[in-house]
Amino acid sequence: MFDGLSKRLREVAGGLRGRGRLTDDNIKDAVRDVRMALLEADVALPVVKRLIARVRERAVGADVARSLQPGQVFIRILSQELTRTLGGDTAGLEFRVQPPAVLLLAGLQGAGKTTTAAKLALWLKQKANKRPMLVSLDTRRPAAMQQLQQLADKIDVPFVPFVDGQTPLDIATAALTEARKQGADVLILDTAGRTRLEEDLLDELRELSAATTPAETLFVVDSMAGQDAVNAAQAFGAALSLTGVVLTKTDGDARGGVALSVREVTGAPVKFLGTGEGVDGLEVFHPERMANRILGMGDVLSLVEEVEQKVDREKAEKLVGKLRSGKGFDLTDMRDQLSQMLGMGDMQGMLEKLPLPGNVNASQLAKGIDTGMLKRQVAIINSMTPGERRFPKSINGSRKKRIANGAGLPIQDVNRLLKQHLQMQKAMKKMGKGGMNRLMQGMGGMLGR
Repeated sequence: MFDGLSKRLREVAGGLRGRGRLTDDNIKDAVRDVRMALLEADVALPVVKRLIARVRERAVGADVARSLQPGQVFIRILSQELTRTLGGDTAGLEFRVQPPAVLLLAGLQGAGKTTTAAKLALWLKQKANKRPMLVSLDTRRPAAMQQLQQLADKIDVPFVPFVDGQTPLDIATAALTEARKQGADVLILDTAGRTRLEEDLLDELRELSAATTPAETLFVVDSMAGQDAVNAAQAFGAALSLTGVVLTKTDGDARGGVALSVREVTGAPVKFLGTGEGVDGLEVFHPERMANRILGMGDVLSLVEEVEQKVDREKAEKLVGKLRSGKGFDLTDMRDQLSQMLGMGDMQGMLEKLPLPGNVNASQLAKGIDTGMLKRQVAIINSMTPGERRFPKSINGSRKKRIANGAGLPIQDVNRLLKQHLQMQKAMKKMGKGGMNRLMQGMGGMLGR
């Protein structure tokens, strides 16, 4: 997300280098370029106008500190105003109500409400230590109920089915009773949508809201829908008391205009970002971190949090202990590292959180990571005996042939893997002898630190 916008804004900052003071004359072009970049990113025009006015007012006449360049001052101002436009502070979910807290999801058909309902349930279960329950109120699309039930089974969360002839209001009322009976903390209502906005849909949502008194009414919107998403957000915001927004399909949106528009047009904060099709593809929305990502400064805090959740700490500590004791990095260790890389999921999303150089595109970099190759390498190692994994030097020609046949791959792939392991083994050996410090120093130099 934000690939094009990030590139343009970094170019603007670069154009201000060498200036001793930001004046109306030398900032005029920069402000114009920022305005064009925002409009090209599909940010709503009224939002662009307000943001640009604030940036211009603060930037003109801003003195440059001795340790900073004018471009950095401008970026700092822009970052603060982007953060303000995105909502300022991180907004959490409201649970200070008598359980079960009702989460009502609203939005147009195709926005990803049903998948988002399951993602929220899993997030509540794993991150908030809550007991969620799911129910589908989409009586017009039986497939929607089946999809949500399958997802509920997958994440092991209770699901309340409806009976033929029941109205959405009947289902919601029955689900509330069932949630209280089972001691659920949160009841997530997945409502019906339409391909376009219709008054009867809004009437149904108003009726459900009045009957269930939701603690949260979340507008689920497809971030790739551009101005249509902004228009829908305005309509839903006028009809319902929205408490938050969930942006979906953010991994496929290179512009990001909806993220910058929806907060101001609805008055409701963005609370979550949905990425990928997996049920674990949901992250809390942090306005300041997102502003840093837009400006190419990365989001290292979110990246660290994500890695901590996905990396097997016990295996990592075991590997560190082996290296410190001088024991070798064997093929089982390599398989663990490859498996953890595969477990990271959305590589592009992770790369976007890194402060990459201006000429490096996260999506292009992600395409260069061949997950299929990683899977093939794991298959090769799985075809080996425990002894072969521990002592790779014992793998001779006949063993290579057997391993290749077992993995269903050519023997050249086995040779390539063994060569790669040898290189990694040498690198790990250096780390075990204090080479980690030199490696980190080298990486710091590459990043300009």
